[in-house]
Amino acid sequence: LSQARAGIISTVEVLKVMEAFVNEPNYTVWSDLSCNLGILSTLLSHTDFYEEIQVFVKDVFSPIGERLGWDPKPGEGHLDALLRGLVLGKLGKAGHKATLEEARRRFKDHVEGKHMLSADLRSPVYVTILKHGDSTTLDTMLKLHKQADMQEEKNRIERVLGAISQPELIQKVLTFALSEEVRPQDTVSVIGGVAGGSKQGRKAAWKFVRDNWEELYNRYQGGFLISRLIKV
Repeated sequence: LSQARAGIISTVEVLKVMEAFVNEPNYTVWSDLSCNLGILSTLLSHTDFYEEIQVFVKDVFSPIGERLGWDPKPGEGHLDALLRGLVLGKLGKAGHKATLEEARRRFKDHVEGKHMLSADLRSPVYVTILKHGDSTTLDTMLKLHKQADMQEEKNRIERVLGAISQPELIQKVLTFALSEEVRPQDTVSVIGGVAGGSKQGRKAAWKFVRDNWEELYNRYQGGFLISRLIKV
């Protein structure tokens, strides 16, 4: 990928190499593949190839997703749990039909209190249902945020809210970022999630930061959070 970025080889060659990893069991390798495909998706979101890269993601990640399944198996290590969350989140965001359907089913059971989602499945399920959700989905997520007893769960929700894709809902998330519902130190995570969520989100987050620059700057002064905000 570094060679492709430098213009030495074609990105097509990188994608061909990625296809060779479909039987890879290692979390660290998949994490790297996921990160690099994320960068490519971001670049291609401004082109006609965005949908095609989502199809590619589904093709590469679905075999490992089917092998891992949704539920832990006896004797699994913590890296397998991390890998399951990574793979299901990737497939869900890309719109993999079976993953989306199962995420919606499990989310419904979670909200209704029938069967609580395990901690390692919450982020992938949340991001999947938000990416393909509507105003009702967002309202449900904000309600879960309000009801959450643990700060860890609040932060988990804050990081994924930006996955929502409708422009008016993106604005609602950005307004929420500066509300009293979100701790000042966590506002950056919400804005960063919007910036990384979609092409529309990036534009909206950038405008939002400029429009609210004075408040954000006064809030963080010269601290590390202001540099992190600019970076995201």
